[in-house]
Amino acid sequence: MHFTNEDILRIAMRQSAIDANCRADDFMKTDNVVVTSVPNPKARKYLALPFACNLISYGNNIVASVEEKYRDVVTDYISRFPVEHCFETPNLHVLNDELQKDGLRICFMAEYFLPDLRELKVQDSPYTTKLLHPEDFALLYTPQWDSALCADRRHLDILGVGAYDGESLIGLAACSADCEDMWQIGIDVLPPYRRQGVASSLTVRLAMEILKHDKVPFYCAAWSNIRSVRNAIRSGFRPAWVEMTAKSVDFVEKMNGGKRI
Repeated sequence: MHFTNEDILRIAMRQSAIDANCRADDFMKTDNVVVTSVPNPKARKYLALPFACNLISYGNNIVASVEEKYRDVVTDYISRFPVEHCFETPNLHVLNDELQKDGLRICFMAEYFLPDLRELKVQDSPYTTKLLHPEDFALLYTPQWDSALCADRRHLDILGVGAYDGESLIGLAACSADCEDMWQIGIDVLPPYRRQGVASSLTVRLAMEILKHDKVPFYCAAWSNIRSVRNAIRSGFRPAWVEMTAKSVDFVEKMNGGKRI
């Protein structure tokens, strides 16, 4: 399949609609949309559905996918502030305070990137690179590669590109088949080899390989992770949408090491 940038954005919105239980064209509206979250077998595999509260924006409005009992609280919140301010402090404290009364907290905040085909170009690498497949990952589920691979969902890790200094793996980009039409890229480079263009060269090559499989590559980063965001931009990816998700207090505390903060 020959993709255009418009095709890629349309596929991403279609997947977001599956995840959120809305219509793809809801993301293009100027008015906010609130829908009831439901499980869907075609949703991204790592999502725990139904959501209690998940906000999505492609820049035009907010689509809120919520448990029904939070509909009024969330509707009031996203109606009160401009779209972009709903995803940041100090405004998000308003939503967090209301949700916390029922044992929830804002947990995940992330920016998602899609490739701009006009900017996706092969980059030279000072190191040898090699295309990798699931059988090559068996010994790589270690902390140094945990941004590229996920041990808990290793059955989804489907394709990768490694960079080698001699026989030693020094950089790895890999992707997980998180849903039918979109594969997510993760990247790790060993500290001594950073700032040499390794990450972007691997990210670009993997993105091109994903497109050859008729899948859309996507990339996720916390907006405070400047190193990762810079890699996305250098690799020809551009910001496409943002999400903010509330989870239970217990879930948040577990992620914080079990300590109440």
